[in-house]
Order: sequence, then C-alpha cells, then structure tokens
Amino acid sequence: MKETDKGPPNRELYALLHLSPEASDEEIRKAYRQWAQVYHPDKYQAPHMKEIATENFQRICEAYEILSDEHKRQIYDIYGMEGLTSGLELGPKLNKAEEIKEEIERLRRSKEQEKVSAHFRPSGSILVNFSVPQFLNGDGIMRGMAMSSELQSQISKRNTIAIGGNVVVNGNAGGGGATAVFRHQISSVSSIEFMASAGLRALIGVQTSRHLSLHSTATMGLAYSLRDGSINLSNSWTRQLSETCTGNIQLALGPESSIGVGWQKKEEKMSAAGEVKFGPSSFGASAHYTRRFSSKSHGRIAGRVGSTALEIEVGGGRKISDFSTVRMLYSIGIQGIFWKFELHRGGQKLVFPILLSRHVDSVIASGALIIPTSVYLLLKRFVVKPFYLKREKQKALENMEKTAAQVQEARAAAEKAQQLLENVANRKRHRQIETSGLVITKAVYGNCKALKKRDESMEADNEIGSQVLDVTLSLNFLVNDSGQLKLHEGVKKSGIMGFCDPCPGEPKQLHVEYTYGGKRYEVVVDDYEELQLPQEAHRI
Repeated sequence: MKETDKGPPNRELYALLHLSPEASDEEIRKAYRQWAQVYHPDKYQAPHMKEIATENFQRICEAYEILSDEHKRQIYDIYGMEGLTSGLELGPKLNKAEEIKEEIERLRRSKEQEKVSAHFRPSGSILVNFSVPQFLNGDGIMRGMAMSSELQSQISKRNTIAIGGNVVVNGNAGGGGATAVFRHQISSVSSIEFMASAGLRALIGVQTSRHLSLHSTATMGLAYSLRDGSINLSNSWTRQLSETCTGNIQLALGPESSIGVGWQKKEEKMSAAGEVKFGPSSFGASAHYTRRFSSKSHGRIAGRVGSTALEIEVGGGRKISDFSTVRMLYSIGIQGIFWKFELHRGGQKLVFPILLSRHVDSVIASGALIIPTSVYLLLKRFVVKPFYLKREKQKALENMEKTAAQVQEARAAAEKAQQLLENVANRKRHRQIETSGLVITKAVYGNCKALKKRDESMEADNEIGSQVLDVTLSLNFLVNDSGQLKLHEGVKKSGIMGFCDPCPGEPKQLHVEYTYGGKRYEVVVDDYEELQLPQEAHRI
C-alpha cells in the first residue's frame, strides 16, 4: 500500500524537535534550547561544519517559530505547511481550532472552485441485461439495456448546472428522458436546486439543503408531476453520529409515501450501511458490508428483503489502475440466480447482469458460486499476481529514477546532520556501554520490502541499499540519560534529525537492533508507529 497525501499528516516539525504532537509550550521551549545548543554555528570552527550547523540551526529556528505560536501551530496541526502557505490571515477573530479549520477549508474550496470553474465533469452508466435461459430458448441473449449520462459544469463560484439523459429498452418496449438541474450555493451552509425532467418522469421541482450544525444537515424538496399532476414532498435529516458513522431519516409524502431510516459507517478497512423503509403498501430493508483486504482488493456481501425483493449478494472487486476497478458479484433470490460484472472508471460505470436461472436450483446455485471462484483463484495465482508484481517493480524503478535527485539531496542533508550529532552520540553510546544501558547496535529506515530482502540476504545490494538509510547514530543520540528512547506516535520518522525519506511514495519501516543489560533485542515498527525502548517484548 502506497502512502498518499491523504494519509496521516507529516508532522515533520515535531519530528525535527523530537516532540509529541501533544507537547506543551514548556516542552517545546526546552526542546528548542537543547537542539539549539547542538546546532548553534558558534560551536564550530571548521568552515564546512559551521555551514552545516547554520543550515540545521535555521531549520530548528523555523520549527520553533511555528510551534511556539498558538495560531500557527493550530494551522500546522490541521493542514501542515500547506495551511501556513495557503494565504490564511491570522487575527483575533480566529481563536478556536474549529474557526481556523473552517477558514482554511473555505480557502481550499475557493481554490478548487477556481480550478474547475471552466471544466466539465461527465458521468454515466451503461447496464446490459443478459439471460442464459432466454438464449437457450432461442430468443437471443440480451434481455434489455439502460443508459444514462450526465454532464455537470461549474459556471461560477456559486452556480452549477447539470444536464443528463437516460434511455431504457426492455424487450419490444422502451423509453427515455432528459433532466436539467441548476444548483445555487446561497451561503457556506445552505444551497438550493431547481430541476426539470421530461420523458419517463416528467416533473419540475425544487430542493434546498442547509447545515443545521457542524454535524447535522437537513434537506427539503417539492416536486410536481407533469404526467398526473401529483405533488411529492420529501424531507431528510442527516446526523454525524461519530467520526466514521452517520445516520439519516427520510420522509416522503405523495402517491408513494414512505418513511425510511438509514445508517452508514465508513472506516479505513471496512464500510457498512443499512436501511429500513416502510410505506402504506410496501416495506423493504437492505444492508451491505464491504471489507478492504488491501489497497487494491475488497470483498462485499449484501442483502435485500421486502414486499418485492428477497436477495443475497456476495462478491468482490479489484483495482486494476489508479482510475479503474472491476467487480464480480453473485446473487440468489426470488428473481433467480445472477452473475453481475461491473467496470468502474472515473465517473463511468458498465454493469452486465447475467441471469443464469429463473428458479433457485441447488446444483446451478452451487456451480455458479464455485466455478467462477475457482477460476478467479487460478487466474490470480498464475496470471494476475505475476503481472502485477512485474508492473509494481517497473513502477518502483521509474519512481526511483524520478526521485533520484530529490533523494540524493535529502541523503546529503541527513549525512550532514549526522556529522554534527556524531560526537555527542558516541559519548552517549560509551556511557550506556559502561552502565550496560541502552545501546543501539543497528538501525535502518526505509522501504518495507527492501528491509525484508536485506534481512533475508543479510547483505544489501545497490538496489536495496538505495532504499534504506542507516540511522544508528541518530537513534543513539536520542537515547536519554536514563537509558530510554521514545519515538512518538503519529510523527513520520523521516523528519527526525539525521533521517530522510529514501523512497518517496513507498511504505516505510524502522528496524532496530539494540542491547540492554547485556541482552539482545530487536524490533520493527511502521513509519507512524510509536517506539519505546527498551521493552522485554523485543528480546531475542
């Protein structure tokens, strides 16, 4: 899994001063004084050492200037250095983290709107229904087809227009329709939409939404049908129940009145949702659960039950590129046994449901589940996995070539920083050896796969060595007088003095071997994971 900008914040300034993101003002001042003593240019006589000290001293001063300022630190904690360079004006009106976050979010939205104001955003879907029983009866394999498309454009900072159409063909019958929507952003918390459609669902309507609070949103709509003159009212309320969970209530009044209650939960590794809807003449309930096995593959199970549906659906999907995902699903219910193939790319979607049997037959049901699963596992083992390994290796090589100059410069800066730490680090190391304290014997930081290969081969070739960095000296410097070392959780380790990022864009780990009390220890931690030494759990 590759790191992205959407991952944890870098927190490089905290790493630079060796501080926790929750550090107090006094801890920040103390850390600054300690590092300033190490890197102050006046401590060095040799010209090249004085130059190295000056560069790193400036970094320390910049970090202290930001973290010691309450407003700047709040901005940095939320959006990092990007927030500080985004044009945010600090002042007495921005006293709370929520206010600062809202202001930065406003600036971000403004920049995004300016970028897309002249661009169109198309989306659409094609659904083609196939039927094996119909094909065996000699009536052709295609049951029907549906197409829909929408083109959305930001015509100004506050106004958006969307135009769409759809066509449905089923047997010898068919129809179509066209829709136009105009959306106006009244303020930062409210908007209004005007819509009109002709064809299958001829109507005109208006809908307005408003953020009632930081966690609640309400939407109200009114639609008038041009076909039968009926009026439809709709209301919905959405509430953020937690950081990962939302709930909603929907109320519809009209020819098809109903009330529905829904729930959604979305986390890094899973997502789930459920809904129950009741009406005067119908009811229904549905739920689905999706589990991410990796950044590229996922599994899904879903179910629907109601007055017109009874179905269970299982399957999974895989990301085949940055913008494309394929998915295969197997469903069984009162409408029959189906395979469903889907291709998602950007805003486009292709769906191919294949009816295998109109009746629930145990043999067909078992075969329809087992056969594609077996074929998938075989293809994955002998075709797909080798292909992706080859492609990932090629991408890694291209990334190394692309970032070679950046990495070389970062390595040079890390080596310079280590030169200034060397004398103190060696003194600390000798003191710990004399007292049988904490001594870092080997520490390497870099690409997870490269570290694993390095351990397996016990020697580093040029390719592996270029993706890892020896940080033994830096960690020995960070050992305190009590013989302990702590790297804080949530702080990317490449920002620590004497460290750098040897492989931008790749997941990284830190491998540490150390001795304490005459015994040997070993531990591997992820890039943002906390590390405390010594621990008995690390003992070899």
